Amino acid sequence: MALNQTIQEALNRHINEEFYASYLYLSMSAYCDSEDLPGFAHWLRIQSQEEYAHAMNLFDFVQDRQGRVTLLPIEQPTVEFGSVLDVMEATLAHEQEVSRLINRLYELASQQSDYPTQVHLQAFITEQIEEEKTAADIIAKLRMIGEDFSSLLLLDNELATRQLTPGL
Repeated sequence: MALNQTIQEALNRHINEEFYASYLYLSMSAYCDSEDLPGFAHWLRIQSQEEYAHAMNLFDFVQDRQGRVTLLPIEQPTVEFGSVLDVMEATLAHEQEVSRLINRLYELASQQSDYPTQVHLQAFITEQIEEEKTAADIIAKLRMIGEDFSSLLLLDNELATRQLTPGL
């Protein structure tokens, strides 16, 4: 079943959002690296790779449905942050926005009776629960740490162990 124009355009906009998220997390990674927090930088680089994979997942989905992917310009991400806590709070806020956008896309697919898109988006909805929880957990740890630099380094070392896992 081919995509209708409304769904195709919405999916193209969301592909752009996923590429932007990849770009944003790469920018955050660069910031953390400049702050001598290689574990946070690594964690965010993996996050960037996951977001790129999400974009490509949707890219392939559109093409598999005889749709046409139209790539849009990627907005420049934020490059300066006040602290690693600011980075993680921005991460959580961004993930919450992505969740809202995916939910809206799912609602549009429902209104258009596009069942294949609804089914495909369910994995994204489930993924967002994990994304928000992970960011919130890191924020909670950072708030507990406060100004304790040895604890910050322990958390940094913990985040350095993150592995890229095949997702969606």
